[in-house]
Amino acid sequence: MSATQSKSRPSTLIIGAIGVVFGDIGTSPLYALKETFAGHHPMGVESASILGVLSLIFWTIMALVTLKYVAIIMRADNRGEGGSLALLARVTELTKNSHATWFVTMLGIFAAALFYGDSMITPAISVLSAVEGLDVVAPQLKGYVLPITAVVLTGLFWIQRHGTGVVGRFFGPVMCVWFCILAVLGIISIWQAPAVLVALNPAYALEFLVHDPWHSFLSLGAVVLAVTGGEALYTDMGHFGKFPIRAAWFTFVLPALVLNYYGQGALLLKDPGAIQNPFYLLAPSWALIPMVVLATAATVIASQAVISGAFSVARQAVQLGYLPRMKIVHTSHMEAGQVYVPFTNWTLYVAVMALVFGFQSSSNLAAAYGIAVTGTMMIDTILVAFVVFLAWRWNPWLAAPLLGALLLIDLAFFSANAIKLLQGGWFPIVIALASFTTLTTWRRGRHLLFQEMGNLTMPLDQFIQSIEKTPLKQVSNTAVYLTSRPEGAPSALLHNIKHNEVLHARNVLITVLTAEIPSVADADRIEITDLGKTFYRVFVRYGFMEQPDIPKALEACGAKGLEFNLDKTSFFLSREVVVPKLAPPMMLWRELFFIWMLRNAQSATDFFRIPTNRVVELGTLVEI
Repeated sequence: MSATQSKSRPSTLIIGAIGVVFGDIGTSPLYALKETFAGHHPMGVESASILGVLSLIFWTIMALVTLKYVAIIMRADNRGEGGSLALLARVTELTKNSHATWFVTMLGIFAAALFYGDSMITPAISVLSAVEGLDVVAPQLKGYVLPITAVVLTGLFWIQRHGTGVVGRFFGPVMCVWFCILAVLGIISIWQAPAVLVALNPAYALEFLVHDPWHSFLSLGAVVLAVTGGEALYTDMGHFGKFPIRAAWFTFVLPALVLNYYGQGALLLKDPGAIQNPFYLLAPSWALIPMVVLATAATVIASQAVISGAFSVARQAVQLGYLPRMKIVHTSHMEAGQVYVPFTNWTLYVAVMALVFGFQSSSNLAAAYGIAVTGTMMIDTILVAFVVFLAWRWNPWLAAPLLGALLLIDLAFFSANAIKLLQGGWFPIVIALASFTTLTTWRRGRHLLFQEMGNLTMPLDQFIQSIEKTPLKQVSNTAVYLTSRPEGAPSALLHNIKHNEVLHARNVLITVLTAEIPSVADADRIEITDLGKTFYRVFVRYGFMEQPDIPKALEACGAKGLEFNLDKTSFFLSREVVVPKLAPPMMLWRELFFIWMLRNAQSATDFFRIPTNRVVELGTLVEI
């Protein structure tokens, strides 16, 4: 449990979870049922199909959210943290040195890549579907939907750099009001047509699937919209803990969602023409304007949660070596998890604006939405299977059928959405492939660079022996050499001696290591080895959710007998200039892409928070 969780009361954490975790799935009633009947594969709004779809929505929520995420996957935390990369780190630990490692790594990276597609589509479809309520209020306002959506989203992305701590305090209360309104509108409508409740019987879902297999299969592509955001229960687990999320789901969010979907179904049983926008038509005419305002606020909150998640994934990817160093701004002195990544923020903004003006309606965007979500859910099922069998050691005769059934459900929903590839489904696939290529190219190029740097250096003990044979002029103070390789003499050290022919009174070789856990205890962070002859080797360990801070780490070294005075310490960094070989080990375009990323990466000085006036950079030409 994080420090934030331990200091907060359960009620506070539950309200916070309602505001952050359930924003995405909580705004799905705006469009999910409408898209099932009036989307790209429309169906007749008849009693049998209404009850069948409602039953399918209810049991999909129960299977994919309640059973899969709440009951199973939330148990597969990585020291309290969740999300695709946290799950990947845990599974990688379980499959280390096995043939499954490569397969697992690629799956985890692709899940993270799919998340970026999801984080672009969610703000666009959520806010757009809320503002489209203006068309219900007054059809002549339809021309203002896109401009208002653009203004709201521009404001949302602009405030990211200021941090969301203050605004975040209002997330929980606003979403509590939202879910209460969902439930009340649903109850009023169900009261007028209580027969709709028979759809809680799974027989109606089975009859719907069997009676018209093709149309019911196509409808799965829209039904899955009811569970978009279900994966957030696992992703945001580290911020709130398991109990508050589960308590909020069972006592508040799940009942409100079910009541609203069944309320929409009751309205359609009475008036099939309400399919044009069953969510807004649940409300009385005098309440439409307040509902549009509240819905817009709820969708902004849902979008905020996804954007914050994209920042967290970017930071984890940098720490785990899947992305180059980039500027990461901490927007809160109290919450370590509140970060702002400018590059990610404005990349998302451009993509979201392109989606809004390119697709122009939430209905068109719905076709693009499902593939990213169902792909992520399918990968989560595969990854958690490794935890079930290797860590928990469940009985295979019980676990295999359960996981197999969940995977079949995921596959059915993914297949139904794959049919919509040409109708917009191509977008998340393109984004995912571009993200996957970026992540794997950086990982592969970094491995090749480290390999080549190893060939250019010499063993440290051999280097120290050479210093003894040919003593150098010694200067006072301390030299710190940052090196990403834990073995061998750093290239900056070799270049310093080659060009300046001097050795400092004390030479410290620091390597920053990222552990496959969210955070490292202070007692385990620093490891110091006295190599003799004025040389020390220091390992500084951070979790993938932490931000490295070298000056702070040097202060911690004092408790272990190695004191530092930053005013008398110089930092020597190596800056690699990479050029491709005549026959590069990667495809030339990937190598050039890696070189471009390397050149544009944030400097080690800024990333590790080293005082710029104490840094000396030495260049090294490397061919890979």
